[in-house]
Amino acid sequence: MTSAAFAIPAWADLLAVGIGSLQGAIFAAQFRDRRLDLLGVAIIGIATGFGGGILRDLLLNELPVALQSNWYLPTATAAALVGMLLERVFSRLSNVITVLDALTIGLFGAIGTSKALAIGVPPVPAVLIGSLSAVGGSILRDMLLNLPIAIMQVGSLYAIAAIAGATSLVVLVALGVNVFVAAVVCVTVTFGVRVLAVLFDWSLPEQRRLESIPTLRRLRNFRHFRR
Repeated sequence: MTSAAFAIPAWADLLAVGIGSLQGAIFAAQFRDRRLDLLGVAIIGIATGFGGGILRDLLLNELPVALQSNWYLPTATAAALVGMLLERVFSRLSNVITVLDALTIGLFGAIGTSKALAIGVPPVPAVLIGSLSAVGGSILRDMLLNLPIAIMQVGSLYAIAAIAGATSLVVLVALGVNVFVAAVVCVTVTFGVRVLAVLFDWSLPEQRRLESIPTLRRLRNFRHFRR
């Protein structure tokens, strides 16, 4: 598989950055109790848009794409300003932040996984890089807002959605499916898992301390009885 076959269009990367920045700014603008000024909201929006791509490129030991073109910062800034100024409009739309969030992690997951495969990263590490790329912006957003990191909370299924999408892309590419089609499927799977998890309240089991293993407890009781 050659790198040319995995060439990522600039518009796709810019779209991911723009949607990520828009979502980040809308999310941050809701927290009026944090007393964020206009610059603060814009910075959080931009960080959300850049977070996944920068993490992806650092893991791949490359200069972040956002620093290789003049288009990324203006795109992120414009999207963040739109999200900040129209937050009240967007907030009236049902679950708009969840939808944008799901689309963001889907896009960054597809781009991150494709780019990892393009430079020869094996499938399993490529899934890891794609998943981290997908959630990187959300992690940075929550850290800047001093919030519990969303991917670590019960019910979010952030990481599961990202892993499912990245895995679907790797499997489809291995089967010979065109990378663009595989990327579309990746975005769709990630988006679907994340949105369905919110709609139907899906979650992984919450961690619990294992007090004792029933089988071992019965075995100890049996030995005590034999004595």
